[in-house]
Amino acid sequence: MSRNLELFERAQQSIPGGVNSPVRAFRAVGGTPRFFARGEGAYFWDADGKRHIDYVGSWGPLILGHACPEVVEAVCARAKDGLSFGAPTELEIEMAELLCATVPNMELVRLVSSGTEATMSALRLARGYTGRHRIIKFEGCYHGHADSLLVKAGSGALTLGQPSSGGVPPEVAGYTTVLTYNDCAQIEDAFKQYDDIAAVIVEPVAGNMNLVPATPEFLQTLRRLCTAHGAVLIFDEVMCGFRVHPRGAQGLYEVDADLVTLGKVIGGGMPVGAFGGRREIMQSIAPLGPVYQAGTLSGNPVAVIAGLVTLKRVLEPGFHDALAATTRKLVDGLQNVAAKHGAAFSAASVGSMFGIYFRAAPPASFAEVMEADKEAFNRFFHAMLDRGVYFAPSAFEAGFVSAAHGALEIEATLAAADEAFAA
Repeated sequence: MSRNLELFERAQQSIPGGVNSPVRAFRAVGGTPRFFARGEGAYFWDADGKRHIDYVGSWGPLILGHACPEVVEAVCARAKDGLSFGAPTELEIEMAELLCATVPNMELVRLVSSGTEATMSALRLARGYTGRHRIIKFEGCYHGHADSLLVKAGSGALTLGQPSSGGVPPEVAGYTTVLTYNDCAQIEDAFKQYDDIAAVIVEPVAGNMNLVPATPEFLQTLRRLCTAHGAVLIFDEVMCGFRVHPRGAQGLYEVDADLVTLGKVIGGGMPVGAFGGRREIMQSIAPLGPVYQAGTLSGNPVAVIAGLVTLKRVLEPGFHDALAATTRKLVDGLQNVAAKHGAAFSAASVGSMFGIYFRAAPPASFAEVMEADKEAFNRFFHAMLDRGVYFAPSAFEAGFVSAAHGALEIEATLAAADEAFAA
């Protein structure tokens, strides 16, 4: 018995499904999850000692690669002075100042401990600020596991074939209206139908139904309608923030959001999230205003230092251009290899995020994502895994390239893909 299987069977005795986040269970692709023993650069080693090229990167945060020496050194040094205080530290101010200086329209920012916490808080803030209740979201977009957002969601809920979740009261879900991603006509109609829209929340580069970028026209329509009707436009950049552009999706598309949620990269692998935006709106949050939000570990100094060191590297001139070029080499190479073997396959990238699809062209909506050949993806996933290349264990998740991925890793990945498609 492999050590991975042994650990998985043991885990199922004390952890629901043997995992602490559903997609890790490999239910979508079958087989035994890989238990990570250690990571370094672009690689991780599983419990059996096998090395893999990693394109998951802890689902996005590890933009510098596993165990970046600079980040690890800073974390260890900071930990010696105390792990947590539940009180203010100077590091929180440094992080807030960096985010406000970098992210467009972020005049005030509140640190939290996860992306789910950030989006949940942003929605509460939008409702409190506007005095309205209705939220508009888009099919296939995942914004964390808060009750009002688990309605036709992406990510793990989609992977398990359950786009909606049990345990969500219908009264709560009733205040969430779900529309088609990239459909301008639907959002126009929604604002004509409802006069109680507090906020529109969107992944401007969706990564939880696989990679599906918004069209500029779609985001411009959202901005125009929210402005006209007094609704709050929330960009959920938990995944795409600092992945698609140095100033996030707002910088990429040149469309302003009222609130932005961040996570993943801003923690550098540690649990950090944030929500922020226009001063007028953010002043409604406690202790300045009536909208309550709190967190014992918010602004944890060990986590914040990991994020600060990561962000300073990410914001260096040329960093994003180089990373985006590496990602394009990967997706272009995969498409060329697939075409060589006559496979129905396409791939796309935005910055250092990428998607692979077993369909003729990249999708633009949830419905088009669902048209892809899921079984073909599953076979490809295992063929690549056998050859030491680790993609997300789901046809509905984006992939990530790190600064540690170089020509050697891309060439090895494409050689493995050539064998996989041939097989």
